[in-house]
Amino acid sequence: MRILADFHTHTRYSHGCGSIEDNVKAAIKKGLKAIGISEHGPANIGIGPTLDDFKKMKKEIEDLRGKYTNIKILFGCEANVISVDGKLDLPEKLLNELDYVMVGLHPMVWCRSLKDFCHIFFENFAAKRIIKLKSKVIEQNTRALINVLKNYRVHIITHPGLHVPIDTAALADAAASCGTAMEINAGHGYMTQGYVRIAKSYGVKFVIGSDAHSPEKVGEMERGIEIAIKGGLTEEDIINANANWEEILWRKTRDL
Repeated sequence: MRILADFHTHTRYSHGCGSIEDNVKAAIKKGLKAIGISEHGPANIGIGPTLDDFKKMKKEIEDLRGKYTNIKILFGCEANVISVDGKLDLPEKLLNELDYVMVGLHPMVWCRSLKDFCHIFFENFAAKRIIKLKSKVIEQNTRALINVLKNYRVHIITHPGLHVPIDTAALADAAASCGTAMEINAGHGYMTQGYVRIAKSYGVKFVIGSDAHSPEKVGEMERGIEIAIKGGLTEEDIINANANWEEILWRKTRDL
């Protein structure tokens, strides 16, 4: 199985250690057809870029497109969920300027309200020690992500279930109906084979992402490919293993 595009890479704009150009060069060296720059949204505590940084990234990517014409350089994001009712930490205007939108549920974020911070941070943290809380946070986390899919045009959900637990079946059902892909994260070795099989049964499509935080890790997909194959997936199930990935990625995501 050959992966043609890496949509999930980070740079020094958040908590990566290379430049955008470093990631582009690494992607070309790995033989990728496309590289996506997908920094976290500004709500990530301690590592989130500012909105001005996104303007700088856009200009930098536009300049690099003229320099490197043998690869597609995409301007994306890994936006953060900041409320249980499904709000993101990037304004609609900026989201519309991006080539694609990825969304991750990370607990270490500045939320929209103190109540949301309690739900997304404190309750997820407490559920690791208080068993009775687990069913509540699973429902809550899943509802937050499904609400995001209702509120925004989302192309990919990153590492679903990695940092906080979710109901895979419910999320996959909603993602499939919206044309949103679910990520198999090669950097973390996530999703699990079991999650993949459950999600596949609902007809969802997948993307394998490196989640690279250094240029050397761009395009490193081996763990993700292994999970995909053991989970029963083929190239037809994985958008960035398909030669028509561009058409599939943007066609499948419904317009709100």
